[in-house]
Amino acid sequence: MKPKLILTLALLASFATAEETQLFNGKDLTGWEGDPKFWSVQDGAITGVSSKENPVPHNTFIIWKGGEPSDFTLTLRYKTTPGDDKKFTNSGIQYRSKVIDPAKFIVGGYQADLEYGETYSGILYEEQGRGFLARRGEQVVIKQGDTPAKPKLEVTGKAGDSKEIQAAIKKDDWNEYKIVAEGNNVKHYINGKLTVDVTDETAEAPKSGVIALQMHAGDPMKVQFKDIVLSTK
Repeated sequence: MKPKLILTLALLASFATAEETQLFNGKDLTGWEGDPKFWSVQDGAITGVSSKENPVPHNTFIIWKGGEPSDFTLTLRYKTTPGDDKKFTNSGIQYRSKVIDPAKFIVGGYQADLEYGETYSGILYEEQGRGFLARRGEQVVIKQGDTPAKPKLEVTGKAGDSKEIQAAIKKDDWNEYKIVAEGNNVKHYINGKLTVDVTDETAEAPKSGVIALQMHAGDPMKVQFKDIVLSTK
């Protein structure tokens, strides 16, 4: 059999075995669980709102209840809107995470960060864990440190240019976020631009876990998510 034909058949087999799941029906929060004081569906999107009258007391999450995927590609569209004072707002997408306090909807684990500001969208942060694991534009290998809480972060190359990534992010409009998790490697993309490429070689590296959406404590804000698609093999 010719090499090109073998490659074509392999690609077709790969596509045939991939399964896509719509995680949000665009109408209500079926399949999701979060604090109804903050989460609802508005304009066909999962919407989190914090206000001066109803502030978020701590980082709170709405959790997809459909499973704990391991290797996958997750794509969605997001938009953040700050309060009237236009102050910094922060949110994120949790994956390979765990529910730490189900009563308070607190989740910990890998987070694909996003914000209304200029610095953090696209980074890898570990909520309730090891903190910043990769800054935007970095290719990083995470190695065991002196303690599990303080790993060694080896920047081995560039994933992209931080300024170019930021320039491609649309404020006050919808953006596409993609997360690819394969084995101990994870990659984030925003609007098609690779933002981080991380290989976690530590014993603490999560292999699977819940998917959740964050609303950060702090200034009034709105964050919205829609077109949420999980692709697994």
